[in-house]
Amino acid sequence: MSVSPFNTEKSKLFSALSNILRHKPMRPVVRLFTQLHVVLYRFTNGKAQIAKYPTLLLTVRGRKTGKLRTIPLIYIPDGKRFIIAAAYSGSDQNPAWWLNLQQSGEALVQMMGLKVRVRAVLATPSERQSFWPRLVAMYPYFTEYQERTERQIPVVILEPIEEQPASSPS
Repeated sequence: MSVSPFNTEKSKLFSALSNILRHKPMRPVVRLFTQLHVVLYRFTNGKAQIAKYPTLLLTVRGRKTGKLRTIPLIYIPDGKRFIIAAAYSGSDQNPAWWLNLQQSGEALVQMMGLKVRVRAVLATPSERQSFWPRLVAMYPYFTEYQERTERQIPVVILEPIEEQPASSPS
């Protein structure tokens, strides 16, 4: 008999906390914890993460400020690609990083010590149908996040951008 991850007291507490933190007045608190996570990730080269929730750092240029913004995100690997969800804890609006990524189209990913430029592509409906269950299997809270909102949580594919070799002069 399998036990739902939402049946434990720890899971119920996480769920309640997540529900509180998704609201606008809590954004400064979320930003503070996000910044702390980014600093720890960089300091430890990605070792400061929970093993069952693989985490990467996504750095994208802000669409309003032009400043580089970095956020830790859990992901599933798909070959050389990284699959992420713009869940925002089930908020009714998309996260700023996804809006920034839609505008810029490109970002920098740090996965442990590896840094790679990526292009973001919204998963097609059939790709989403394939990736969403894998995301939920890795992080069951995505199910709850989807239930909290009327928007369909975007599944985003981060594809490495192949660096073009410098052409030799003729």
